[in-house]
Amino acid sequence: MSSLRIPESELELKAIRSGGPGGQNVNKVATAIQLRFDSQNSSLPDHIKERLLKLLDQRINAEGVITITARQFRNQEANRLAALERLEKIIEKAEIEPKKRKATRPTRASVNKRLETKTKRSRVKQLRTRVKPDDE
Repeated sequence: MSSLRIPESELELKAIRSGGPGGQNVNKVATAIQLRFDSQNSSLPDHIKERLLKLLDQRINAEGVITITARQFRNQEANRLAALERLEKIIEKAEIEPKKRKATRPTRASVNKRLETKTKRSRVKQLRTRVKPDDE
C-alpha cells in the first residue's frame, strides 16, 4: 500500500456516458467516470514524477497527464472508486525503484560451448553443399 496521499483538488473527475448495451438507460445516465491527473503539476515527489513519465502505459501521455476511464459498473460511485484504485496502482508501480544492473561476463565454459556449437553448425552446413567432382 502506498503511503502517498493525493489531494482531491489535484484530481479531475468527470461523469461521462458509458457505451455498450444497456437499453434506454445508457443514453440518459452518465455512469462512467473519467479521471484525469496531471502528475507533473502535482504534489508527488520528483523521483516518482520522473518514473511516471518513463512508464510504458498508454494511459499516461507525454506531458505526464494520466487519463483513466472506468465504466465496468452500473453506478457512478463504484466507477469512481475503481478509477481511483487504478490510479493508486499506477503510482505504486512508479514508486518501486528499479534495480541497478550489475555488469557480468559470460563464463569461459559458456563461451567455449557457444563456439563449439557454431563450429558444429558450420560443419553441418558445409556437408549440405554440392560435392565437386575430383576430375576437373
